[in-house]
Amino acid sequence: MGIFSFLTHDDDEDEENDSIEIEASADIERDSDHALTGELFEGMRLDVMDKDGSPLLSGRITSFDPDTLSLGRLPGELSFKISPLGTTVSLSGYDKKLIPICLSATVSESTRTTFVLKNPKVESHSENRDNFRLPYSAPVSLYRKEDTHFKSPEDCLLVNISTGGCCVQSEYIHMEDEVLRIRVKLDEYAPLNFLGQIIRCVEHTPGVFWYGILFAQLTEQEISALNKTLYNLQMGIKETRIRKEDGYW
Repeated sequence: MGIFSFLTHDDDEDEENDSIEIEASADIERDSDHALTGELFEGMRLDVMDKDGSPLLSGRITSFDPDTLSLGRLPGELSFKISPLGTTVSLSGYDKKLIPICLSATVSESTRTTFVLKNPKVESHSENRDNFRLPYSAPVSLYRKEDTHFKSPEDCLLVNISTGGCCVQSEYIHMEDEVLRIRVKLDEYAPLNFLGQIIRCVEHTPGVFWYGILFAQLTEQEISALNKTLYNLQMGIKETRIRKEDGYW
């Protein structure tokens, strides 16, 4: 049956409860640090990344069981990028209750229209809050820590983002442990400002760097709000409510 047990619900429950809940195995201690994960369901969007966090593809669940997870193409999308068999990948998504889900799995079938994974492993809820990363391309501006009025921006590109931090692509050179201010513009949402620290530097291509940035600790309210924003972006939900001019975190 694998490391996770899948529990089905009674037929008389509503459609939302028809999804299958994944529980951590009995040998994992059930405390606040190992809460249940969210729920997978057919049609759910998952974003797939390689071990370095680079986006590979996005698809929706067509079938799953404790040992296998299959993805099909999203409406309007063309072919999948083919991945070598045996490659370990990470997957992320949001369930219907806005709970982020992170998985790791091994590629067992990869074609232009089908993506099948074996041995999916689900991380605990508390880990999901920190590790869930949404691949998303958007403008980012970096500022020196002392530039509190955001006068001297360094224009960069967002690679992925989570409630714990983000990865940005830049031609500017920065050092590990450097503290910066980050302004991110996500779709139609007002810009969000973060204080963060560079914890990883990689030369992605010659002269182009990827920086892993850890945000200063967010409050529970800020985490919930950002999770909802990321969910809306992932599901293609447009923001229609009036927001403040700037969001500060």
